[in-house]
Amino acid sequence: MQTGEQKRRYQDVAQAIREDLAKGRYAVGDRLQPERQISEELGVSRSLVREAMIMLEIEGLVDVRKGSGTYVLRLPTDAPADTASAADIGPFELLQARQLIESNIAAFAATRVTKNDIMKMRRALDQERQELAEGAGGEDADELFHMLIAEATQNTALLEMMRNLWQQRKRSRMWATLHDRIFDDGYRKEWLEDHKAILTALQIKDPQEARKAMWQHLENVRARLLALSDVDDPSFDAYLFDQNPLALQP
Repeated sequence: MQTGEQKRRYQDVAQAIREDLAKGRYAVGDRLQPERQISEELGVSRSLVREAMIMLEIEGLVDVRKGSGTYVLRLPTDAPADTASAADIGPFELLQARQLIESNIAAFAATRVTKNDIMKMRRALDQERQELAEGAGGEDADELFHMLIAEATQNTALLEMMRNLWQQRKRSRMWATLHDRIFDDGYRKEWLEDHKAILTALQIKDPQEARKAMWQHLENVRARLLALSDVDDPSFDAYLFDQNPLALQP
């Protein structure tokens, strides 16, 4: 499948599904093929199919039903697509960018981190633990922890880059729609354990271990969100790539 220069990859997947709808492959009320089949048919990753489905859901073309699948709500017309979703960045695409950038930021931070930085990060984890205990979700402390790592690099350009990534997430309708599908927030306790591993690597000033810990944390985030937002098969194994992404890291 070819990708247009000005399109995001998931938009090409969404367009292929729209064309199927327009050609009469499905009628209103029909259940779409499972995401696994669509990904195999189009030769793309399942995460791209998930992002395409989120886009079509925002446009009102499909209805995503937890544990049941995705159903056709209406057929495409000549009406313009939702411009907000068209300009959005897919949640898994954004997480992949964070994985590549933040793993290297963590490695660099391990060479520059100070005792004061470590103390701030410990307090952020204490805040995260408290927020989780109170049922607050831990989102604020999660963001704070990641920003403190960027701050520890003592590089304002990297810090601004991190702020931009988090702002994109906050503005994203696709990210919000993804989270609407998730009803179990127990995964946040797992992420707290990941944060502890990252902090340990920073504390001993081990760049390679810090890179690995951050990479694995964001891989865990992507895999968990993909699994929890699955509507076709709750036992889906949550793969994102055919190969282990850790193999890409030195």
